[in-house]
Amino acid sequence: MSREKKLTPEFVAALADILTPEQLLTETADCVAYGYDNSRIQVTPDAVAFPSNHDEVLAVVQLCNRHHVPLTARGRGTGTTGASVPLRGGLVLSTEQMQDVIELNPDDRYITVQPGLTNQAMQNIVAAHGYFWPPDPSSAAYCSIGGNLAYNSAGPRAVKYGTPRENVLGLRAVTGNGDSIRTGVFTTKGVVGFDLTRLLIGSEGTLAIITEATLKLSPLAEDKRILQAIYSDIESATRAVADIMKQPIIPCALEFIDGRAIDLIRQSSDISFPDAAGAMLMIELDGAQQHLDADVEKIAEVANNSGLLSLTAAKTTEEATALWNARKALSPALRNVAPNKINEDIVVPVSSIPALIHGLEQLAEKYTIPIINFGHAGNGNIHVNLLYDPNNPVQAENIDTCLEQVFDLTLKLKGSLSGEHGVGISKQPFIDRELDPTSLQLMQKIKNDFDPNNILNPDKLFPG
Repeated sequence: MSREKKLTPEFVAALADILTPEQLLTETADCVAYGYDNSRIQVTPDAVAFPSNHDEVLAVVQLCNRHHVPLTARGRGTGTTGASVPLRGGLVLSTEQMQDVIELNPDDRYITVQPGLTNQAMQNIVAAHGYFWPPDPSSAAYCSIGGNLAYNSAGPRAVKYGTPRENVLGLRAVTGNGDSIRTGVFTTKGVVGFDLTRLLIGSEGTLAIITEATLKLSPLAEDKRILQAIYSDIESATRAVADIMKQPIIPCALEFIDGRAIDLIRQSSDISFPDAAGAMLMIELDGAQQHLDADVEKIAEVANNSGLLSLTAAKTTEEATALWNARKALSPALRNVAPNKINEDIVVPVSSIPALIHGLEQLAEKYTIPIINFGHAGNGNIHVNLLYDPNNPVQAENIDTCLEQVFDLTLKLKGSLSGEHGVGISKQPFIDRELDPTSLQLMQKIKNDFDPNNILNPDKLFPG
């Protein structure tokens, strides 16, 4: 997508007064790389700014307000829904130079960081003090803390430790109106005023730009154990998930893949499965070493039902790696088979997973589009992969209707359209199927109060 440039010489000159030459890009060839994310949607911005601190972000936002310039905040571009794509061009504000640790307080179990620090870099810092931050997206080595917060992105550990909303104490931010705010507390309890911290987390850069985040840290476990359970059918695997989640030993990861995914792994690797394998669970436990062996025995007992074909518990690091390789082999196999696949991250109640998978199988057959499913079973957060080939005329004709019915099925089962990828552009046409008109109106009023000139990430999230 392309558009006529909108930035006036006066605006660019004022921007150059705020930032150093190294902090500003204005040539189209330099700006191209900041116009897309993992959604493969691209719109080249007119300029890219690289502020290094809160005050510079504040000055940039205030300038954009005075000149009514669209402003899109960007982390590392790993999002899959187009939320960081600058649809109106204008200015992209990249936080990649904002990587400072403001404060690390091991005694009070928090760290305050700038948003451009990667998830993995921050984990390495706190690990040296015996802590970790629970959110663990698969792109942790590259994605930024700011992006994690903008999407409320979690990962496998959310089943035990929660999402960013449960693991952030407070924020410093600049609203779309160009005002500085601090939200939240430095303590694990605090009920003064509305919870603006949770409001900003998951708002996809439409309300404010986060400049500092105070993250709640958890102590590292002494040890971990990995189990792989293979079942003959979806129902047996889901029954095991429900039974595991009903007892007091909560896994730190409970991952699921369906029979089609198992077949794909078979075809693309030398990993073997029982012939009748219809579903697989990967179960990870963490805790004190003296209790873990007993925890493994308990979980193995609970996971055992009439559909269980095999259950393997790793006893060494090498064995654990071998078990996880079965799950890790899936993503590259999917990329090779269907580079243009559509990946949705729907959520349903755990008990509805069988109905979801069987419904997806019916849609796959009806529209001749293979669908492979895996994800975070303990939360019911399933990644639905539609292996769509745009060069296949039948699939090209069917893909929109098929995707629409995937969402309808999800909502029918009391689910949600997104567990961690957000709305952005790709789910925007469907948001009013999940949210009622009054809720959407309240959300729009909140947006208007935070961003009265509608400069922050315009044309996102809200339908139409």
